[in-house]
Amino acid sequence: MQLSVNGNDVFVATGGKPFDPSLPAVVMIHGAGFDHSTWALHSRWFAHHGYSVLAPDLPGHGRSGGKPLPTIPDMADWIAALLDAAKAPKARLVGHSMGSLISLETAARHPARVSGLSLIGTAATMTVGPDLLKAAEANDPAAIDMVSIWGLGFKAELGGSLAPGLWMHSGAQRVLQNCRPGVLFNDLAACNAYQNALTAAAGIAVPTTVIVGERDMMTPAKAGKALASAVPNSRTVILPGAGHMMMAERPDELLEALKN
Repeated sequence: MQLSVNGNDVFVATGGKPFDPSLPAVVMIHGAGFDHSTWALHSRWFAHHGYSVLAPDLPGHGRSGGKPLPTIPDMADWIAALLDAAKAPKARLVGHSMGSLISLETAARHPARVSGLSLIGTAATMTVGPDLLKAAEANDPAAIDMVSIWGLGFKAELGGSLAPGLWMHSGAQRVLQNCRPGVLFNDLAACNAYQNALTAAAGIAVPTTVIVGERDMMTPAKAGKALASAVPNSRTVILPGAGHMMMAERPDELLEALKN
């Protein structure tokens, strides 16, 4: 569906059912350079099991208008504005990578709007290497190669897609290749600059699940566990053998972790 958020047209996937603000809401927030398609399976399950789903393309991403927002706090405030536009009083936030930082910061800045958190592929600091930042700033295709190679676990690079005939590496590259110039750099720079995760985590009062990939090279499992230890009332789920892109690599196991 289309919404107007802060004066810009925004595309929001709803999992195949109209958004109903009277139902418990789940907001699914994608990572750097990606879009709503990240949540194809998971948004559909929640939408057909008693929840209303908002899986937006962040500003400047996918089918959404506007310019990409430069900082994680800006993105967090935008999520609150999205809830206003959808007339949803509060929501459980599910965020992957950059989306996990946005979710965490939203809960810190707008605690009355958040009923729970699921943080996937997360870390207290998401430092981005200078070579990746430089390539992304120059819109060099090497940046997409780096994200694709480092983002997927070893087995995913060899195949293993649950959908016959699909290659996860190529799928990730196609989404990133469709990014508008400057979007990937904007997102990576926002992650690199964000330093408030541990402070935000200490004040979280809602149930929180941290989901980490055992073979994640971008946000290592150790870093995810460290952030989880700073969040009161949290639990940690480790997906064996998974890399950073758990939605594609371990969709069923991830769904179970989200459902529970």
